[in-house]
Amino acid sequence: MSTVLEKEVAHKLIDRMPPNATWDDLMREIYVREAIEGGLSDSKTGRTKDVKEVRVKYGLPE
Repeated sequence: MSTVLEKEVAHKLIDRMPPNATWDDLMREIYVREAIEGGLSDSKTGRTKDVKEVRVKYGLPE
């Protein structure tokens, strides 16, 4: 899920990172943020599955 980049948000994300952060660290932060925002959006719109349903699908104990 892509969202519009807000420069202010991007700057804050970078400013919170340690001085020795790498490009990989930045990409990980962006990925995690995007995944969380996507999950929250799915939750708000009801695009979720019950845990029991997922466990059954993957053969995990309930």
